[in-house]
Amino acid sequence: MDQGFVKFRQSSGSTSTSKPLPTLTEALNAAFSPHGEKKPHIHDFILESRDLILTYLLLQIGFLFAFTVLHWGRRVQSWRRGRKKRFRLDFDSELAKSSPDGAEATFNHYGCYGLAVGDLPPSTGAVRGIPHCPKIPNLEPEEQIPLLSRAEIDSSWIPPRRLLIIRRQLKAWLVYQPKPIPFFNKTLPSNGTSITILVLIGIELFYSFYNVHLSIPTIVVFADRTGLLFVANLPLLYLLAAKNQPIKLLTGYSYEALNIFHRRLGEIMVLLGLIHAVGMFVEWYTILRPNGYNLTEYLSHEIIIWGICALVAYELLYVTSLGSFRQRRYELFLGLHIILQTLALLFLWFHHGRSRQFVYASLAIFLVDRFVYRMGLKKRIAKGMLEVKDDQDTVVLRARWSKPAGKQHRRWNHFLSHDIRAGWKATDHVFVTVPCLSPKHSLQAHPFTIASRAPRAGDTELDLELIIRKHDGFSKHLLHYAKENKENGHPLQIKLDGPYGSQSAVHLLQESNISIIIAGGSGIAVTWPLVWSAIDAIHSDASKRNADPEDEISPSDTPKKILFIWIVRNSSNLSWIGSDKLECLRSMPGVNIVIPPATAHNGHPDLRTIITSWISSVVAKPVSALDVRSQSNAAGKKIGIVCSGPDALNRTVRNLCSLLLSQGQLDVSVEIEKFGW
Repeated sequence: MDQGFVKFRQSSGSTSTSKPLPTLTEALNAAFSPHGEKKPHIHDFILESRDLILTYLLLQIGFLFAFTVLHWGRRVQSWRRGRKKRFRLDFDSELAKSSPDGAEATFNHYGCYGLAVGDLPPSTGAVRGIPHCPKIPNLEPEEQIPLLSRAEIDSSWIPPRRLLIIRRQLKAWLVYQPKPIPFFNKTLPSNGTSITILVLIGIELFYSFYNVHLSIPTIVVFADRTGLLFVANLPLLYLLAAKNQPIKLLTGYSYEALNIFHRRLGEIMVLLGLIHAVGMFVEWYTILRPNGYNLTEYLSHEIIIWGICALVAYELLYVTSLGSFRQRRYELFLGLHIILQTLALLFLWFHHGRSRQFVYASLAIFLVDRFVYRMGLKKRIAKGMLEVKDDQDTVVLRARWSKPAGKQHRRWNHFLSHDIRAGWKATDHVFVTVPCLSPKHSLQAHPFTIASRAPRAGDTELDLELIIRKHDGFSKHLLHYAKENKENGHPLQIKLDGPYGSQSAVHLLQESNISIIIAGGSGIAVTWPLVWSAIDAIHSDASKRNADPEDEISPSDTPKKILFIWIVRNSSNLSWIGSDKLECLRSMPGVNIVIPPATAHNGHPDLRTIITSWISSVVAKPVSALDVRSQSNAAGKKIGIVCSGPDALNRTVRNLCSLLLSQGQLDVSVEIEKFGW
């Protein structure tokens, strides 16, 4: 900092014999030691802040490592459970072949495979210590003895009731989402997300005030510290905003889940930048002004000019990123976001030399994500068709192409440059550009969730569908274009950038015995592929139970149950999917579809009653009567709930899950796919 202010020019009214003005460092050191006593100089405090910021960067890496270990630990556990399940299915098949006629092979609660009670012939025998567990053929006698006794199996892994109650209440509280803030109508996240944000704020406060004694002489140390924290957060801010970034892969969090931290971190950084600027102004007023520096000389210095430019750019970036502005003027928000952040990085580079390493890192992240991946490796051109739906406010964009073969399926190629031609997964989205609308639209890319079923392994023809609701700007122009060219039926050229997305909701449903998928309005674009993804998982499990893979899958072969709820405002919204596809889904074994009457004329449905009644029918026991320590099939089922819709619906579903947890059904998990970008 002191390198920038070596020495201000003397004022024009000064005489040649007047005493020269002190340098900034001399003035600050004089403020620290007004009577000449030996105290640490300002330079020592600045160097201490430089070393402290290094620990802040290490702390960021430590948190990322902890979340990575937590995520992949859960993934390994899920993989081991799936592997164990596949082993059980294979063992069931082999045991059924070797069991006596009419006997039913089961997996009893003692932890071994056996036959139904009363079906064992006298010659079969049993494993010593556990009744009704038959001897397995081709095993030595000592291999028939279980490693754990019945008492050990019954009591060794069941946690105490007090611990389970604490876990249940804690998880219910973390899932709960409070009401919006009154007057401001600001939607709050879940308590768990709020706690994480508060921890982030606490870390910023600690590093801002650590070993800083707030006083007039030390205000420059505090201002310098906040400026350092600002630039140290820049690479993380760009990582959280990037579509192609390692945090999603390492932690498993979706772009939508990380985006809320991107916004909160941006707000914290804007505040840090403002505090830095105010602190530097207070420094001039209390220390430099009494030493002869006027405001004009202070503001005309190069380091101050570039700092003010960077502050204005970041403040404008924040204002134009507010939800109210972003939703009303998305195209303007997108353009200003790119222009302002580019100018802000440039101003910050000129402002101070110590910020340049962070500017380089942030710029590298932006360029790799935006130009190398999104405009280079992942952008493809396709032919699309438009169809206006019955409500006359929605258009469906369809595209069809043949899936490429060969190198596109290599693992390294999938990781580096997997594009939309090779397929997509449920909940993925793409950025769409339609150049034929107007010249300005050829420079815009708008995000839409892929509403069609994800391709399966054997599919060679891929059908992509996007449900686009009319709003201002691009969607309004696209709908108008579709209505004007409705009779032509000519395909239009579109550019697709993607796919992007996270598989957290897919993994949740695959690991759940009971899947509940809820869509509100155009949230069907997210949930429709999810339903089919869950059905594909059912067929995969059921096919392993059947001796002949061509046999028809019956409801008794589907241990997973699915409840699909679609809440629409008007009955014409059902045309987005079509009655044929809905009936096809309704005919799937293990799937229940509930489409309440349209809310425009009948109000909102009672989701709590619908969901709890259905769960009770599946587990054959009232939800409120389930015991967290029970090892029965009723309480032991894992329930996965996914919802995509407006904020009010998302909050209702999240709080319903919190209620289920607090009433005793411990194994409930929820994923919210929120609207907005």
